[in-house]
Amino acid sequence: MHYRELAKRLQKLGCRGLRQGKRSHRVWHNPETGEVTAIPDWGNKDLAPGTVRAIIRNWVLIERILAPSSS
Repeated sequence: MHYRELAKRLQKLGCRGLRQGKRSHRVWHNPETGEVTAIPDWGNKDLAPGTVRAIIRNWVLIERILAPSSS
């Protein structure tokens, strides 16, 4: 999964990007949980599956983010 695809899914769930972090990371906020996390933005390179899993696990979004996109 590329950063862009993950970002679109996070936005649909109500999360929002706060700012550019250090180097190739962007800082995101989940208003439901109050959690803030840095997500790597490697352009067209896939994010590591463990990285995506950790973000989802931290935000308890597993079922919602992995659901097929309706667009």
